[in-house]
Parts: sequence; structure tokens; C-alpha cells
Amino acid sequence: MTDGPPRAPFGARLHSAVAVRGNLCVGIDPHPALLEQWGLGVNAAGVREFSRRSLDAFGDLVPAVKPQVAFFEEYGSAGVAVLEGVLRDITEVGALSVADAKRGDIGSTMAGYARAWLGEDSPLACDALTVSPYLGVGSLEAAFDAATATGRGLFVLARTSNPEAGGLQGATGPAGTVAQSVVDEVGRRNGRPESGVPGSFGVVVGATVADPPRLDALAGPVLMPGVGEQGGTLADVRRIAGPALPHTLVNISRHVLRAGPDVDAMRAVVRELTATFRFEETA
Repeated sequence: MTDGPPRAPFGARLHSAVAVRGNLCVGIDPHPALLEQWGLGVNAAGVREFSRRSLDAFGDLVPAVKPQVAFFEEYGSAGVAVLEGVLRDITEVGALSVADAKRGDIGSTMAGYARAWLGEDSPLACDALTVSPYLGVGSLEAAFDAATATGRGLFVLARTSNPEAGGLQGATGPAGTVAQSVVDEVGRRNGRPESGVPGSFGVVVGATVADPPRLDALAGPVLMPGVGEQGGTLADVRRIAGPALPHTLVNISRHVLRAGPDVDAMRAVVRELTATFRFEETA
């Protein structure tokens, strides 16, 4: 076991990071087309260099960095080893790591995923993990428990912006839409956190959805992709986030990464976006 003082809850650490660095979250998404655009090999070595330049560009500027796990896993053990290093490096530059793995399963299998991504001594341990609730929010109980025990967080998929999602996530029942039931269940697990500080359990809601769930009772953070090249705007973020706006991470990746491989060019884009997406607490 790792010795040392207990880690502050993810929600409190996110609150502090956003106060200093704003609300922008940038992804490390080394998909093959971008590797080629940057003049890098489409292999684990290329992914390592891509990640290094990305962190040089924005790791010290943003509150959270979100590696897309799929683009590391596709190179097998070599790619996963790169991801382990990236997660450590994100911590070293003072940002929070959000592993975009979208894990979701039941019973002992979910417990295994929880140990892998949220366990104290796991080489893949991140500050927060994206998870899928579409086997039932209760199927994620092992992840909720592990995150609570280690001071980490979760972002639970609620209302995503991909076209295939609407029929399922927007389906209605006695308690409202499926997406709303996810938000409500996550909010229940957050309880009543300290005033002004979000709980550690958040949701993912796309910035382009026309029928978002209400977030007023979430009491936790929001991860909001879809801004920029996917069509979402600042007005959309404000409309959808509502009272959760101060604790919303606006995820913009493609627009930043396409400015690479020039580190200074990416830094300039991130500085401009940070000035736009900085939401102050309201009294």
C-alpha cells in the first residue's frame, strides 16, 4: 500500500484547479490521422511523442487533461505502457487526469475495472474515469465505492451527442428520460457536498443536444464535449449546464490538436479558449 496523507476528494481538487486554470479540458487523442499529420509513426512510439508534445503545450495551462484510452490500447501492451506514463505525467504538470475509458460492467468484472483505474496502487490510476451506466447505474457501485475510498472521481455518461444516443437516452418513463434518471442517481450519490464545492461524481452531457437533462440537483461536475468543431457554442454550454456551470469542464480537443505539432501554436489556442471558457462562481 502507498503511505501518505489521504487524498482530498476529486470534487474538491477539481474546484481548486478550475479556480486557478479555468474550465477547459483538453484531450490527448492520438488517432492515426493526427499522428500522420504531425509526422509521427502510427505506433506506440508515435503516441508517446504525441503525448509528450501535447502535455508540453497545455498540461500546465488547463485544470484537466483527458487521454482517450482507445488510441493507446490499439497498440497493445506498448500503448498501455505509454498511457501509464502519460497519467503520471499529467499529475507532474499539476493537472487532473480524466481517463476516457467508458468502462461499464457488472459484479466482479466492474470491480476489476474499478481496481484497475481507481485503485490506489494501480499503474493506470487516474483522477477521474468515464463510465457507462447503461447496464444500470447500480452496476457501477464498485466504481462509486472505489472512487470514494481513494478520493477519485467518475464521469457517468448521461446524454451524449452522438446521433445513435437519442432513442435510448431520451426515452421516457415515469421518472422522466433515461438520461435524467442517470443524472438523478449520480446526484443522489453526491449527497449535499460543502457549499460551493462539487461532489466527486459527475456526468457527461454533450454540448450539441437539444434535449439535455436538468443538472440543478447534480451537485457534481459536468464533462461537456461537443464544443468547437462539433458545433457546440458558449451559449450552448451555458444553456445546458445551468447552475452546474462553475463546475463544468468544457472538453475541446480536436481544435487544439490540429494546431500541432507546433507546441507554441497549441499553447496559443489553449490560452484563447481558456479566456472564453472561464466561469466564475456566483454568490
